[in-house]
Amino acid sequence: MVLKAILFDHDGTLVDSEGVHYQMWLEVLKPYGVSMSAEQYMQIYSGMPTLDNAQDLVERFHLQASVDELAAKKLEVAHAYLQEHAFPLMSGAQAILDYFQQQPAIQQAIVTGAGAQIVNATVRSHQLASYFATIVSCDDVKQSKPAPDCYYLALERLDLKAEECIAIEDTEHGVAAAVGAGIACLAIPNAQSQGHNFAKAAAILPNLTAAQAWIQQHYQLVV
Repeated sequence: MVLKAILFDHDGTLVDSEGVHYQMWLEVLKPYGVSMSAEQYMQIYSGMPTLDNAQDLVERFHLQASVDELAAKKLEVAHAYLQEHAFPLMSGAQAILDYFQQQPAIQQAIVTGAGAQIVNATVRSHQLASYFATIVSCDDVKQSKPAPDCYYLALERLDLKAEECIAIEDTEHGVAAAVGAGIACLAIPNAQSQGHNFAKAAAILPNLTAAQAWIQQHYQLVV
């Protein structure tokens, strides 16, 4: 089987950010006298777009705030963080990006439920712009993960068929989105998502280094 593109999730897959996002939400919720456990965040909110999380939080905790207001506060906190910091790359991220960038027949892309501002900060801080043929964020689609819309858009932009691509995700929602678009997906659970159901994944792997080896073993790489 010939592989033509690798589609990477952003938070928790390329960058180690989910723990930071959890702390950001705690900061946003504190003025409302509300908190949530790390386990609750992992099960419900990890890998979901900010607006979707805000809607659930407003409804679940009966917050005296609109969904848009809560989402805006989270984005403000994230923006302030990214002014001074960059999410660190996950172990093996630079190596897998470097390896497949050297394969001229393979394109790389980011397909994420995060906003463009957050993803662009990663790309800028780690000087990754030349690695990606396209970046699809939640700002580009009406329905983000677990809906498959973001992956359909990536296929359209890359002008490829689903069977010519493989996705790499760290959450159940992400895997569902990729598989929903007909794309095989590798799951790499992290501390926040290790309890998720990854039954739909083509394989469950410990890290990006293992994902690179799996792809090399299962796909024909055209030089």
